[in-house]
Amino acid sequence: MAKWLVIAKGADFQKIAKEHGISPITARILRNRDVVTDEDIEMYLKADEKYLHNPHLLKDIDLAADIMKQRIEAGDPIRVIGDYDVDGICSSYILLSGIKLCGGNVDVVLPHRITDGYGLSINLVDKAHADGKKTIITCDNGIAAIEQIAHAKELGMTVIVTDHHEVSYSEVDKEKMILPPADAVVDPKRRDDEYPYHEICGAMVAFKFIQVLTEKMGLKKDTALERFFDEMTIFAGWATVCDVMPLKDENRVIVKKSFECISRTENPGVRALLMVNEIEPDKVSCYIYGFVIGPCLNATGRLDTAMRGLELLTETNSNKAARIALELKQLNDERKNMTQQGKDEAMEILDGYGDELPDVLVIYMPELHESLAGIIAGKIREEFNHPVFVITDAGEGLIKGSGRSIESYHMFDALSECRELMTKYGGHKMAAGFSLPKDNLEAFRDALNANSKLTADDFVEIIRLDMELPLRYVSMGLLKELKTLEPFGQGNPEPVFAARDVELVKGRIMGKNANVAKIVVKDPEGQSLDMMVFGSLFDRWNEFLDNNFGVSQREKLYNGGFHDKMVVKIAYQPKINEFRGEESIQIVLKDFLP
Repeated sequence: MAKWLVIAKGADFQKIAKEHGISPITARILRNRDVVTDEDIEMYLKADEKYLHNPHLLKDIDLAADIMKQRIEAGDPIRVIGDYDVDGICSSYILLSGIKLCGGNVDVVLPHRITDGYGLSINLVDKAHADGKKTIITCDNGIAAIEQIAHAKELGMTVIVTDHHEVSYSEVDKEKMILPPADAVVDPKRRDDEYPYHEICGAMVAFKFIQVLTEKMGLKKDTALERFFDEMTIFAGWATVCDVMPLKDENRVIVKKSFECISRTENPGVRALLMVNEIEPDKVSCYIYGFVIGPCLNATGRLDTAMRGLELLTETNSNKAARIALELKQLNDERKNMTQQGKDEAMEILDGYGDELPDVLVIYMPELHESLAGIIAGKIREEFNHPVFVITDAGEGLIKGSGRSIESYHMFDALSECRELMTKYGGHKMAAGFSLPKDNLEAFRDALNANSKLTADDFVEIIRLDMELPLRYVSMGLLKELKTLEPFGQGNPEPVFAARDVELVKGRIMGKNANVAKIVVKDPEGQSLDMMVFGSLFDRWNEFLDNNFGVSQREKLYNGGFHDKMVVKIAYQPKINEFRGEESIQIVLKDFLP
């Protein structure tokens, strides 16, 4: 059973509401998200581009842009090397487009997940050199590529790193950064970086690099350049959502701007991808980015080659773009089926533990397609609320894995504590990837659990409630005001409220799989609303009704029969329901108590 926690951060909500033209309810929600100062509140509510931070504040970014300017003017062949996920593809596209705009002779190579592995490899460096490339610029990778960049420098190449992943530190001196020997290293996670907000994705770093580069190249700030950056905003925002960056500070600004720009995009590939998924351009949301079109782009790097995803973004012919988009959707559909099979297998493995799960779940699935390890780790994490590593065979005595974490477990730090067991690792607090000899598997599992400082409380799901809000306070005006707090996502959760003494009046079962409940609920003052129950909560809700009120009473509730009074406490989210042009209020159940 989840633990309910009402966020009780104090402030003068009436004063905030009056000064910023919002309700005290919204003022409380802002305080709960640590949006405190007048400037922060204005930035949050308006999400205007003027609140984007000055890119020149990023350490080494001017140096990197100066070097790139020199290489462009010298006519050097330049290669962008990114990564095979949405952030890697989008950041590569931004760099490719921006360097071309500045007159650079540039191409892109994205690593193949199976043959190259994550990020910059010796093989990719050698291939770039053999292809006559004199300059490499990385994006969404490179900060950990010490050996690979040293090799590139030995070959006489210029290397610029743009990344956003954690920086490694010396085991002897925890304050000493271990940076790759590149000509310039741009990464907001550098400890010597004074950039105001460090939690930006690789595509945002690339976006800011191109902002600085176009200035250095003297490009005229006209309508054409403005349109160019509007298009690039789409990919910076898309990657921000898909890389699960906190939707705080300038991330909220770029994502909101991204929704605005994608509604009028001229990119044939983006338009085709929306079309095959039956998404109207003006209806794009974080959900669409993260769970509809993002996975289509990701599927290329998982089951084919990420270059196919980049090809979609660079395609200028609408008919060809439509064909590629359809292929990507079909790949993603295949990936969904494989993921479900993999999750089922992982659940069977965990059944062997019974009720005594270790703190850190290390699941070895030798036959699993390695590209699915991270997705399945995330799904198992959702089921058990434990940090999860899923590992698969990589051949030649090696195994590879991906991890997904919980809030109280820093995954990158945990891997750093047993780095001697691995051949390669990288990531951040909530997600990581790694390789190690197969013979080290048990030692790896034992080390992670021996080092764990997690307690039983860390595994209990917590429902964080913004406040107790009786149903009578839920109005259309409040819901439209809450929409100004969007986009919701990691770091900016959608508001959740609690209400007590909620009576269940009548309901019915809906959906083609009969797994959705629509129930009329009423508070003690007589305010009635429709409440929706669906997803993984549906079965648990019906079991709760059976246990607390009886099977017959639950059946009468759904079948329109006269039933005993049924009163519960609910955690809920209020929504605006649109149907045939009409708007109405409904609430979505998030959790419940007797």
